[in-house]
Amino acid sequence: MVSADVARSVVGIVGNVISFGLFLSPVPTFWGIIKKKDVEEFSPVPYLATIFNCMLWVFYGLPLVHPNSTLVITINGIGLAIEAAYLVTFLLYAPNRKRLWVLAVLAAEAVLMAALVTGVLLGAHTHDRRSMIVGILCVIANTCMYLAPLSVMGKVIKTKSVEYMPFYLSFVGLLNGGCWTAYALIKFDLYITIPNGLGVLFSIAQLILYGCYYKSTPKKAKNVELPTIADKTLSTNV
Repeated sequence: MVSADVARSVVGIVGNVISFGLFLSPVPTFWGIIKKKDVEEFSPVPYLATIFNCMLWVFYGLPLVHPNSTLVITINGIGLAIEAAYLVTFLLYAPNRKRLWVLAVLAAEAVLMAALVTGVLLGAHTHDRRSMIVGILCVIANTCMYLAPLSVMGKVIKTKSVEYMPFYLSFVGLLNGGCWTAYALIKFDLYITIPNGLGVLFSIAQLILYGCYYKSTPKKAKNVELPTIADKTLSTNV
């Protein structure tokens, strides 16, 4: 019989692979920015939020906070690097005003993260206490980021069109959330279960909406920027 540790590792590796693919979903958008040498009306906010989310989860997975969380560190460390690359691309082609704003937000995130790390490591002296503090912050951050998919779902209902909500992102998001929920339940981790359980529910709701409005979507899609994983935040950050 397969041990719980082996099963958890296998599920976590599958989750890592899916999450990696989702982190790469904005590549076409940024390739377009590079070719045009212009960010146009592109918003960096989802990527600023995601990079901070990844930092929180990397901190959560450290042995000093929550031991035996290598897979959590791995995918969020990779996500951190990918999001940083996206933001560097944005900074290269953004006008000065936007560039300064992004740098200011990144500086604020760095200061906030440094304060959090210092406070947790010096103020909490057990793994359970540290895991609880950082885990709660991770859950809050993930929950707040679900406001983006809610707005997309609202747009689908309003326009009766799913062109703003690609099927593959909702479906892969369901697989991803399911993998990480299973990972968290095999060796129970409340702070991974909550955001990924929410991710599963949101993905199911999006797929139901897709089924309801697919036929009413105009056959000729408009030239719109489709949401990427950073806009949807479907539980990739675990």
